[in-house]
Amino acid sequence: MSANDSTTVFTNGDAPASKKQKTGASSLHDDHQCVLVLDYGSQYTQLICRRIREIGVFSMMFPGDASMERIKSVNPKVVILSGGPNSVHVEGSPRVPEDFFGYCQQNSIPVLGICYGMQLIVQMLGGVVGSGVAGGEYGRMPILIQPGSRLYSFQDNTQPNVWMSHGDEATQLPEGFKVVAKSEQGAVVAIEDQARRIFGLQYHPEVAHTEQGTDTLRHFLLDIAGLTADWSMAEVLETQLKLIKEQVGPTQHAICALSGGVDSTVAATLVHKVLGERLHCVFVDHGLLRYKEGERVMEMFTQHLHLPVTKVDHKDVMLAKLKGVTDPERKRKIIGAEFIEVFKAFANNMEKELGHKPTFLVQGTLYPDVIESCPPPGSGQKHSHTIKSHHNVGGLPKDLQFSLIEPFRELFKDEVRAIGRLLGVPETFIKRHPFPGPGMGVRILGDVTEGDRLEVLCMVDEIYINAIKEFGLYDEIWQAFAVFLPIKSVGVQGDQRTHSHVVGLRAVCSSDGMTADWYPFTPEFLRTVSARICNQVRSVNRVVYDITSKPPSTIEWE
Repeated sequence: MSANDSTTVFTNGDAPASKKQKTGASSLHDDHQCVLVLDYGSQYTQLICRRIREIGVFSMMFPGDASMERIKSVNPKVVILSGGPNSVHVEGSPRVPEDFFGYCQQNSIPVLGICYGMQLIVQMLGGVVGSGVAGGEYGRMPILIQPGSRLYSFQDNTQPNVWMSHGDEATQLPEGFKVVAKSEQGAVVAIEDQARRIFGLQYHPEVAHTEQGTDTLRHFLLDIAGLTADWSMAEVLETQLKLIKEQVGPTQHAICALSGGVDSTVAATLVHKVLGERLHCVFVDHGLLRYKEGERVMEMFTQHLHLPVTKVDHKDVMLAKLKGVTDPERKRKIIGAEFIEVFKAFANNMEKELGHKPTFLVQGTLYPDVIESCPPPGSGQKHSHTIKSHHNVGGLPKDLQFSLIEPFRELFKDEVRAIGRLLGVPETFIKRHPFPGPGMGVRILGDVTEGDRLEVLCMVDEIYINAIKEFGLYDEIWQAFAVFLPIKSVGVQGDQRTHSHVVGLRAVCSSDGMTADWYPFTPEFLRTVSARICNQVRSVNRVVYDITSKPPSTIEWE
């Protein structure tokens, strides 16, 4: 079951822990006013949740066709209907329950519809949605705010630029609504019914391209809805410490899957604070690590973070399992399954020492991992697509045999970094670029084990990252890495014809990993790093740079 299909917010496991997990989830809802975001499949839905949390308000997400019973279960103080790729005219398109608006009005719950969400409001309340002007409006463009608007009463700029992405639009409003903003082409882009506190935006206030978009959301949540900005990482940390203590109990032990990345390390530090010597960290060298990564990570763990870590050499087994595998999803599932086999074997050895097996597994799973890996069969999420199965989510076997402790399953990367700072994790480590659990396995397109691919990519990646640090750019970039492309090109090296490998370089800027822009290196940097790679790695004769944002691409290539 995914985090988005369960009332379990921060932990997910099997029967032994389920009672405590539900207690933890409901206590979180009780302690914070909840903004519920109903997801209709927009690529920006998680960004809506993120923006709300930046404002200081707790948010969570349910599928757009969630039942009324499920919506009521979290006692939302505000409901936001997201955008999505569907048309309200298509049979079977997602919608809220028939009694949704009556429930919200009866309980004084403000509603905001964004893009598809606004069209849903218009159609379900008796208005008309038709085809958009000139086939729709897309991209950044100005809107014209009308006087007397409650939604825009904070705003001096009456012609802000916003991010449009719609084909259909409202052509006739339901009774009680008025138009409060139009596009230059005359399309209705903002509506409100002040009496019922129902609002609609035909554009996306959550994206950075919309001027004062976050301010609009803040005004809606704090001024119109009257919520309190009381969501903080300090309180999340205290809640997690309490939940872990309740879940694991005073005598049980836990294994932590420690990859060397920020997420798993902060998770290990948090759980170690509760369990002490009853936490057993396992660092798996699966043969897909970066250049000298194993040595560097173990030194960091033991000398700087003082965590109890056992290193397990699983290179030969992992590479044998991956031999001949080219499909990215199969790679991720094989890698995820092999990790679990290592942890099972470790637990069996611990049983000999302790007299009982550790039954808990700690993972640094993040919200974006869960979102991209969903929806699994039976999740009820019909309107979102699986982007890729992360090894620690969609790659886990059904017979896991562990109860999972995933304190960050509903948090974004920057929130985890904030918790790491509260726990005293060194800043140099907090700022480390993300590195996927499958490692080079998802940065080598095609068969990982073929020829010298691993060796070549590790050398190229090391040269690239060192150049970024040398130019003082490391902290400006969210993530940077090299990719091995399964092609060869003709070149000239040493006055001789070569037919050698091609590698790609990727560097992106992001705040949460859900959306990202490519980093604009200077020609001088690109010239320098390309020359170094082709001179120092003689089997490479061509270097390309990826200038694609997310979306349409993902950050990793596989």
